[in-house]
Amino acid sequence: MVSTNDLKNGMVLDLDGQLWSVIWFQHHKPGKGNTVVRTKLKHVLSGKVVDRTFNSDIKVDTANVDRREMQYLYHDGDGYVFMDTSTYDQLTLAEDTVGDAKNYLLENALATVALHEGNPLYIDLPASVELEVTYTEPGLQGDRSTGGTKPATVETGVQIQVPLFINTGDRVKVDTREGNYLGRV
Repeated sequence: MVSTNDLKNGMVLDLDGQLWSVIWFQHHKPGKGNTVVRTKLKHVLSGKVVDRTFNSDIKVDTANVDRREMQYLYHDGDGYVFMDTSTYDQLTLAEDTVGDAKNYLLENALATVALHEGNPLYIDLPASVELEVTYTEPGLQGDRSTGGTKPATVETGVQIQVPLFINTGDRVKVDTREGNYLGRV
Protein backbone atom coordinates (compact mmCIF):
# COMPACT_ATOMS: atom_id res chain seq x y z
CA MET A 1 0.00 0.00 0.00
CA VAL A 2 1.23 3.45 -0.86
CA SER A 3 -0.25 6.92 -0.46
CA THR A 4 -1.34 8.76 -3.61
CA ASN A 5 1.05 11.54 -2.56
CA ASP A 6 3.95 9.11 -3.13
CA LEU A 7 3.06 8.08 -6.71
CA LYS A 8 5.92 8.07 -9.22
CA ASN A 9 6.18 7.48 -12.97
CA GLY A 10 6.67 3.79 -13.78
CA MET A 11 5.05 2.59 -10.54
CA VAL A 12 2.60 -0.30 -11.09
CA LEU A 13 -0.70 -0.15 -9.20
CA ASP A 14 -3.15 -2.98 -8.52
CA LEU A 15 -6.59 -1.37 -8.93
CA ASP A 16 -9.65 -3.63 -8.79
CA GLY A 17 -7.53 -6.69 -9.61
CA GLN A 18 -5.97 -5.15 -12.73
CA LEU A 19 -2.43 -3.85 -13.17
CA TRP A 20 -1.97 -0.19 -14.19
CA SER A 21 1.32 1.63 -14.76
CA VAL A 22 1.59 5.33 -13.82
CA ILE A 23 2.80 7.26 -16.87
CA TRP A 24 2.00 10.79 -15.60
CA PHE A 25 0.82 12.35 -12.35
CA GLN A 26 0.17 15.84 -11.00
CA HIS A 27 -0.86 17.17 -7.60
CA HIS A 28 -3.68 19.70 -7.98
CA LYS A 29 -5.05 22.12 -5.38
CA PRO A 30 -8.31 23.64 -6.58
CA GLY A 31 -9.48 27.03 -5.30
CA LYS A 32 -11.56 25.39 -2.64
CA GLY A 33 -11.76 21.78 -1.64
CA ASN A 34 -9.21 19.09 -1.00
CA THR A 35 -6.02 18.42 -2.92
CA VAL A 36 -6.32 15.74 -5.60
CA VAL A 37 -3.79 13.75 -7.61
CA ARG A 38 -4.48 13.55 -11.35
CA THR A 39 -2.93 10.59 -13.14
CA LYS A 40 -2.65 8.95 -16.54
CA LEU A 41 -2.61 5.19 -16.11
CA LYS A 42 -1.71 2.60 -18.75
CA HIS A 43 -3.16 -0.90 -18.50
CA VAL A 44 -0.18 -3.26 -18.36
CA LEU A 45 -1.70 -6.00 -20.53
CA SER A 46 -3.88 -4.15 -23.05
CA GLY A 47 -2.01 -0.84 -23.30
CA LYS A 48 -5.20 1.19 -22.79
CA VAL A 49 -4.54 4.65 -21.28
CA VAL A 50 -7.06 6.27 -18.92
CA ASP A 51 -7.17 9.43 -16.82
CA ARG A 52 -7.94 8.87 -13.15
CA THR A 53 -8.17 11.31 -10.26
CA PHE A 54 -7.50 10.28 -6.66
CA ASN A 55 -8.12 12.20 -3.46
CA SER A 56 -4.93 13.16 -1.70
CA ASP A 57 -3.59 10.85 1.06
CA ILE A 58 -5.66 7.76 0.20
CA LYS A 59 -3.94 4.39 0.03
CA VAL A 60 -3.66 2.36 -3.19
CA ASP A 61 -2.25 -1.13 -3.70
CA THR A 62 1.03 -1.49 -5.55
CA ALA A 63 2.03 -4.53 -7.55
CA ASN A 64 5.48 -6.08 -7.40
CA VAL A 65 6.69 -6.19 -11.01
CA ASP A 66 10.09 -7.76 -11.54
CA ARG A 67 11.91 -6.49 -14.66
CA ARG A 68 14.67 -8.83 -15.80
CA GLU A 69 17.13 -8.53 -18.65
CA MET A 70 16.75 -11.59 -20.84
CA GLN A 71 18.29 -12.81 -24.08
CA TYR A 72 16.04 -13.96 -26.92
CA LEU A 73 17.12 -17.44 -28.07
CA TYR A 74 14.64 -18.75 -30.65
CA HIS A 75 11.01 -19.20 -31.72
CA ASP A 76 9.91 -22.82 -31.29
CA GLY A 77 6.38 -22.72 -32.73
CA ASP A 78 4.69 -22.69 -29.31
CA GLY A 79 6.28 -19.46 -28.18
CA TYR A 80 9.39 -17.36 -27.89
CA VAL A 81 12.19 -18.73 -25.70
CA PHE A 82 14.16 -16.26 -23.56
CA MET A 83 17.07 -16.89 -21.20
CA ASP A 84 17.61 -14.95 -17.99
CA THR A 85 21.13 -13.49 -18.29
CA SER A 86 21.82 -13.76 -14.55
CA THR A 87 20.48 -17.25 -13.70
CA TYR A 88 20.50 -18.87 -17.18
CA ASP A 89 16.91 -20.07 -16.64
CA GLN A 90 14.86 -20.37 -19.81
CA LEU A 91 11.34 -18.99 -20.11
CA THR A 92 8.90 -19.50 -22.99
CA LEU A 93 6.63 -16.53 -23.70
CA ALA A 94 3.35 -16.83 -25.57
CA GLU A 95 2.93 -14.94 -28.85
CA ASP A 96 0.33 -12.55 -27.39
CA THR A 97 2.73 -11.62 -24.56
CA VAL A 98 5.48 -10.79 -27.05
CA GLY A 99 3.05 -8.83 -29.25
CA ASP A 100 4.55 -6.51 -31.90
CA ALA A 101 8.03 -6.89 -30.41
CA LYS A 102 8.37 -10.07 -32.50
CA ASN A 103 8.84 -7.83 -35.56
CA TYR A 104 12.14 -6.55 -34.16
CA LEU A 105 13.53 -9.58 -32.28
CA LEU A 106 16.74 -11.12 -33.55
CA GLU A 107 18.37 -14.19 -32.03
CA ASN A 108 20.67 -13.32 -29.10
CA ALA A 109 19.11 -9.84 -28.75
CA LEU A 110 18.61 -8.49 -25.23
CA ALA A 111 15.18 -7.40 -23.98
CA THR A 112 13.60 -6.55 -20.65
CA VAL A 113 10.85 -8.96 -19.59
CA ALA A 114 8.39 -7.82 -16.90
CA LEU A 115 7.13 -10.53 -14.54
CA HIS A 116 4.37 -10.36 -11.93
CA GLU A 117 4.17 -13.30 -9.52
CA GLY A 118 6.17 -15.39 -12.01
CA ASN A 119 3.82 -14.63 -14.92
CA PRO A 120 5.28 -12.71 -17.88
CA LEU A 121 3.41 -9.48 -18.60
CA TYR A 122 5.18 -7.75 -21.49
CA ILE A 123 8.52 -7.14 -23.21
CA ASP A 124 10.45 -3.88 -23.44
CA LEU A 125 12.87 -3.66 -26.36
CA PRO A 126 15.61 -1.09 -26.79
CA ALA A 127 14.38 2.13 -28.45
CA SER A 128 15.99 1.12 -31.75
CA VAL A 129 17.48 -1.96 -33.42
CA GLU A 130 19.74 -2.49 -36.41
CA LEU A 131 18.27 -4.73 -39.11
CA GLU A 132 19.41 -5.79 -42.57
CA VAL A 133 17.21 -5.03 -45.59
CA THR A 134 16.52 -8.37 -47.31
CA TYR A 135 14.44 -7.02 -50.20
CA THR A 136 13.53 -3.66 -51.66
CA GLU A 137 12.80 -2.38 -55.15
CA PRO A 138 15.38 -0.09 -56.75
CA GLY A 139 14.53 3.54 -56.10
CA LEU A 140 13.90 5.74 -59.13
CA GLN A 141 15.36 9.21 -58.70
CA GLY A 142 12.42 11.00 -60.36
CA ASP A 143 9.74 9.14 -58.41
CA ARG A 144 8.46 11.53 -55.74
CA SER A 145 4.80 10.52 -55.65
CA THR A 146 5.35 8.63 -52.39
CA GLY A 147 7.28 11.36 -50.56
CA GLY A 148 10.65 9.85 -51.37
CA THR A 149 10.12 6.52 -49.59
CA LYS A 150 9.61 2.94 -50.69
CA PRO A 151 8.69 -0.31 -48.90
CA ALA A 152 11.51 -2.57 -47.73
CA THR A 153 11.45 -5.97 -46.03
CA VAL A 154 13.96 -6.46 -43.20
CA GLU A 155 15.49 -9.69 -41.90
CA THR A 156 12.70 -10.28 -39.34
CA GLY A 157 10.10 -10.24 -42.13
CA VAL A 158 8.42 -6.93 -41.25
CA GLN A 159 7.98 -4.29 -43.94
CA ILE A 160 8.98 -0.67 -43.27
CA GLN A 161 9.20 2.52 -45.32
CA VAL A 162 12.76 3.60 -46.22
CA PRO A 163 14.24 6.41 -48.37
CA LEU A 164 14.85 5.77 -52.05
CA PHE A 165 18.65 5.42 -51.67
CA ILE A 166 18.42 2.29 -49.46
CA ASN A 167 19.28 -0.95 -51.30
CA THR A 168 19.00 -4.67 -50.55
CA GLY A 169 21.77 -5.66 -48.13
CA ASP A 170 22.01 -2.28 -46.36
CA ARG A 171 21.73 -2.18 -42.57
CA VAL A 172 19.20 0.30 -41.18
CA LYS A 173 18.26 1.54 -37.72
CA VAL A 174 14.54 1.04 -36.93
CA ASP A 175 12.46 2.56 -34.11
CA THR A 176 10.92 -0.37 -32.18
CA ARG A 177 7.98 1.66 -30.83
CA GLU A 178 6.66 3.03 -34.14
CA GLY A 179 8.43 0.88 -36.75
CA ASN A 180 9.93 3.93 -38.46
CA TYR A 181 13.23 4.16 -40.35
CA LEU A 182 15.77 6.15 -38.32
CA GLY A 183 18.92 5.99 -40.45
CA ARG A 184 21.43 3.87 -42.30
CA VAL A 185 24.11 2.11 -40.28
